[in-house]
Amino acid sequence: MKKYVSIILLSLLGLTAVRAQNYVPAPENLKAREEFQNNKFGVFLHWGLYSMLAQGEWVLHRENLDHMEYRKLASGFYPSLFNADEWVAAIKASGAKYICFTTRHHDGFSMWGTKFSDYNIVDATPFKRDIVKELAEACQKHGIKLHLYYSHLDWDREDYYPLGRTGHGTGRKNHGEWKTYYEFMNNQLTELLTNYGSIGAIWFDGLWDHDQDPDFDWQLPEQYAMIHKLQPACLIGNNHHQVPFEGEDIQIFERDLPGENTAGLSGQDISRLPLETCETMNGMWGYKIVDQNYKSVETLIHYLIKAAGRNANLLMNVGPQPNGELPEVAVARLKAMGDWMKVYGETIYGTRGGDVTPRDWGVTTRKGNKLYVHVLNLEDKGLFLPLKNQKVKKAVLFKNGNPVKFRQDKEGVVLEFPEVPNDIDYVVELTLN
Repeated sequence: MKKYVSIILLSLLGLTAVRAQNYVPAPENLKAREEFQNNKFGVFLHWGLYSMLAQGEWVLHRENLDHMEYRKLASGFYPSLFNADEWVAAIKASGAKYICFTTRHHDGFSMWGTKFSDYNIVDATPFKRDIVKELAEACQKHGIKLHLYYSHLDWDREDYYPLGRTGHGTGRKNHGEWKTYYEFMNNQLTELLTNYGSIGAIWFDGLWDHDQDPDFDWQLPEQYAMIHKLQPACLIGNNHHQVPFEGEDIQIFERDLPGENTAGLSGQDISRLPLETCETMNGMWGYKIVDQNYKSVETLIHYLIKAAGRNANLLMNVGPQPNGELPEVAVARLKAMGDWMKVYGETIYGTRGGDVTPRDWGVTTRKGNKLYVHVLNLEDKGLFLPLKNQKVKKAVLFKNGNPVKFRQDKEGVVLEFPEVPNDIDYVVELTLN
């Protein structure tokens, strides 16, 4: 009897050991994380059938449209002005180093020629072109990383069941099994990670759909392991509004900078993983014809700077038009950001959050022995920096190299400016010993 008990105990211990194993990122994954952090700026693209209704990406759920009627949009989806090369060129001109594209949003429509559903842009539309393929080729040509958004939830498929808190009004009368839906997702993810070259990240969304039943098993560990097996360097992020789960490589904050929670979606603790905050250039993610409330150039640049000062990347969203063009206003904003980055990119790219934590007046970023003081909102000619453990060797204005007067004591450093800062970003470069 003791023998059998011992065997059982050993078996249980062995099982426990397996379950307790921590995810160990591959060397190429760790390298990709560092590159991701260095890139600092990416552009998000929410584009799909929903653009045709011009009411945003949640229109199927929000308006309780019948999903079979919604599907008919595909027969008229012909984005004749889509040009992947023009998209990527415009995005590269902004200074962005990567693109995150919505391969399949919550409406269930796939923007590539998937073999696992005929509800896709190649088989269901007269356009017949694989958007993901063309974007992947253009990104490779222009030297920009491609990240792929993929929704965990689906308002169309009947095997996305049990239903979460959204998509109840889309007319699904029958319900299949989660098992087939999970298999479907993994088959699609395998396609995306096999047929389109190197993918920088898989950006998941939708787990919040079951936040009212937190015990729901999304079977993430197996899915994450599959992704890392197919492409070890591919980063995994999940917009679940929680502390990162094991197997994830980046932490995402939605509509807020890390440490802020004005939108009510980013109250989670900040992890030690690379950070990314996603925000919209106007009000919506997908194209909405009445939404012309685009953020100013200054606001967008400040958001990028504030993200960098919090050791995070900015993923700024643009919703392409139904004809396949990027909105003219968005292109103009991207160009203006790019013009600024041509001058000040050195103070953003490759940096980490600086020695002085974010303040009302601005933030700091650091690279090597250079500390960049980004003054965004100051009404005085002087600024105190609590640098108790750092010796300042030199201080200059980044824009022209002119020296900045400073005094240092055991409490920190006082910078003395020749004028009240009024630039979009008044950058002082400190050389530290």
